[in-house]
This record gives sequence, C-alpha cells and structure tokens, in this order.
Amino acid sequence: MERKVMVKGQNINVVKAGDGPHKLICCPGALGTIWTDFKPQIEGLDRNIFTVIVWDPPGYGKSRPPERIFDFTMYESDADATHDLMQALEYDKYSVLGWSDGGHSGMITAAKYPDHVEKLVVWATNAFITEQEKEVFRKMIDISAWSEQMKAPFIEVYTEEIFQDMWRKWCNNLIEVEKNGGNICTHLLPHIKCPTFILHGDKDPMILPEHASHLASKIKISKVLRFPEGKHNLHLKYSDEFNGLVTEFLLQEYK
Repeated sequence: MERKVMVKGQNINVVKAGDGPHKLICCPGALGTIWTDFKPQIEGLDRNIFTVIVWDPPGYGKSRPPERIFDFTMYESDADATHDLMQALEYDKYSVLGWSDGGHSGMITAAKYPDHVEKLVVWATNAFITEQEKEVFRKMIDISAWSEQMKAPFIEVYTEEIFQDMWRKWCNNLIEVEKNGGNICTHLLPHIKCPTFILHGDKDPMILPEHASHLASKIKISKVLRFPEGKHNLHLKYSDEFNGLVTEFLLQEYK
C-alpha cells in the first residue's frame, strides 16, 4: 500500500508490505525511489516474517516538493529522516537495508540511533570516496551517454530535464566531497553497534572492492559476502539469492 506520511512537516511517500514482527526500512540509492530500487524486495521478502517499509527519501520521487538539497549534510539528513519516519509509523525497533547512497544514510542511522537499529544490511556502498571514484562520477554526469535501459526509469519519475539537473548536482556534490578529503561517514563506523551484513559485487563499476573490507574493519560485528561477477545492483540482478541471504542474516541470533 502506497501512501503519504507526514514526518516533521514533510509528506514522505511510503510503501508498506507485510505485517511480520521484524520491521525493515529499505533506503534507495541516488535519486532512487520505491519502485525503481526495491520492487523485488517488496514482492519477494516474506510478509509473514517482515514488515517492509520502502520510501522515497526527501526530495526524491513522490517525496517532493520540496526539492532535494545536495550538500555535505544530505546523508545525515536522510538518516534522521529514516529514524523519524519509523518513529512516526510507531516502529521503535527496526533494521535498515541500504543500497549505495542508501548505504551511507543507513550506516549513519545505525551509528546515531543504536538503541533503535537492530541490524544493518548495506551493499554497493562506501564510507569514503577515492580519486578514482571521483573520476567515474565526473564521466557519468551527462546522462545522454547512458543507455536507454539505465536512464529510462529515472526519466519516467522526474522527466529528462529534471533528472539531468538533479544528477549533475549529485555528481558535483560527491566530487566536492572527494576534494575535501573524501570522508562520508568513516568517523561514525565505530559507533555502529548492531550486527551488520556487507555485500559487494566485485565488478561494481562505481564502488571499488576495497570498500567492503574497509567497512568490515571498522564495524565491530560485521561480515562480508562478495559476488565475484556482481556489479552495482546485486539486489535486482540476483534478487532471489539476495532476499534469501538477507532473510537468513536478519533471523540469525547474535549474542
């Protein structure tokens, strides 16, 4: 069921799937939305085990207006909004699934709200940006070079003109982050107390393989699983396997 939820004065677009005891919130990637990013999880995760919440973060998808502000604080703002949304839905304890950009906000949520986040799953994500990745973003700014398959879902959501404008701002923001030292949330990783599952595709063209190991070295209770042939969208490409692995992790008891 898709609906709007008022959170701190802003209407947030939300889908709820299932009524299971384990509450989850799925955080999309850059410019991502409920249906562009998490359709296989909405349809595939067991609704008797999980209550799955998927949202359009502020400024994305149908959680507009207001328009998205692309700056150094946007991931922390998303983390606060993640927690505020779950509290507005009266889910005090919950787990977070974060893809790419959503992994940034997911890690910050877990670090800032350790008494509420029970488990964390992140994939295709990083806590800092390298110079090599900055150059990848620079080359991706112009969406006219993208394949139709890659850009069509976003154009359907935003229109081509708005998508290009937002994407340029997103890329330029991360380029500036790298110029200013590259840190996204490395300083917060030791504050993540919950069990954390890190997945990574070793052929991801955007996020270097070293990041999964870096996250695991900084997050106390964590494990890494690599997809040797995987790219950036593991949960879409290998959705059945991904959903099974995540379900197993979320149901596993940690002492």
